[in-house]
Amino acid sequence: MSANNPTAIQLNKPKSVWARICERWQLYALLAIPFIYVVIFMYGPMCGLIIAFKDYKYKLGIFGSPWVGFDQFLEFFNSYRFWDIVKNTLVLSVYSLVAGFPITIFFALCINAFPSAKYAKVVQTVTYVPHFISTVIMVGLLQQLLNNRIGIWGIAWSAISGQPMGSAPAILTSGPAFKHMYVWSGIWQSTGYSAVIYIAALAGVDPSLHEAAIIDGANRAQRCWHVDIPTILPTAVIMLIMQIGHLMSVGYEKTYLLQNTQNLTYSEIISTYVYKVGLTGVSDYSYSTAIGLFNSIINFILLMTVNFISNKVTGSGLF
Repeated sequence: MSANNPTAIQLNKPKSVWARICERWQLYALLAIPFIYVVIFMYGPMCGLIIAFKDYKYKLGIFGSPWVGFDQFLEFFNSYRFWDIVKNTLVLSVYSLVAGFPITIFFALCINAFPSAKYAKVVQTVTYVPHFISTVIMVGLLQQLLNNRIGIWGIAWSAISGQPMGSAPAILTSGPAFKHMYVWSGIWQSTGYSAVIYIAALAGVDPSLHEAAIIDGANRAQRCWHVDIPTILPTAVIMLIMQIGHLMSVGYEKTYLLQNTQNLTYSEIISTYVYKVGLTGVSDYSYSTAIGLFNSIINFILLMTVNFISNKVTGSGLF
């Protein structure tokens, strides 16, 4: 067909974006649901961040309240609790990352190395279930287990030591023990679920690589080190970057439920402090918003920094 033929030119003309969308409107209709959710519940509330720079008054509204600039941030930075709160947040988050991240990878490697597929599925299912236990139930279990009077810990201590009930060390009210209780209960609850993505990555390992390693005389540990780990390394890097991006965002639910007057010095973190300042007591919305914004900015800086370093060192990153 001649290139000067108008029909040929019309057929070869690329379709417009709107035409391509109309051809696949079902996919875009499905995409609209999460898109609308993100816009309404993720980006919409960000308009309220303006009150971090105002002395918010309920009667005056967001735009009618007077500007105070960075006064709310300076008040938090100059607070006598600033360093304790930031330190507690970093201790819990870094401890959780350092202890939980390698354990998840190790667990996935162990599941993948099981010779019996049925046994591996049973273990994976059993460790997967705790993820679906609510935070309230989890805290209730911890209180029942670690109570030094009526819990399993107190009963076992009394039985072994021969001392009366209630003489066991009070773990629930111990400040130094709080971080261990928080982190290891979280590892028990989330390891099975977090390992799913690594198990899926290991399932994509080319069997010929293991066959070649076996011919070369490599044992199971050597195959794991030289075949499995390099395969899941890009996935591990991405997951590490995402976790560091939430380093300062320690969930307040379990922390708040485990808090008491005895361990408050060690358990008060940014999220629980924001909750108490913003929704209880004086309800200082501007102050709590400023603290939350400060926390988000730190997370963003950490995310960008780690992603940049990862791209330079390993060649893998989120973007």
